[in-house]
Amino acid sequence: MRRLEGLRQLFSDLNLNGDTPVRVQPQLGEWEPRRVPTTKQKKNARIMVTIAFVAATVALFYLGNFFYKALMGIS
Repeated sequence: MRRLEGLRQLFSDLNLNGDTPVRVQPQLGEWEPRRVPTTKQKKNARIMVTIAFVAATVALFYLGNFFYKALMGIS
């Protein structure tokens, strides 16, 4: 559980309703604009961007390593 608390502190609170009671929170699209992403979609986007960044960094490292070995004649 302590690990999850650390992750909660890492990310900002994506729920813009805050501490307001549920009965006074507007429904999605009630006050415009429509198609506003939900909190879950925002969390998923953050996770996917992090995964994509790490994957791109690893791919660039291996590509650079491949070209270095090819140019130096190392097999």
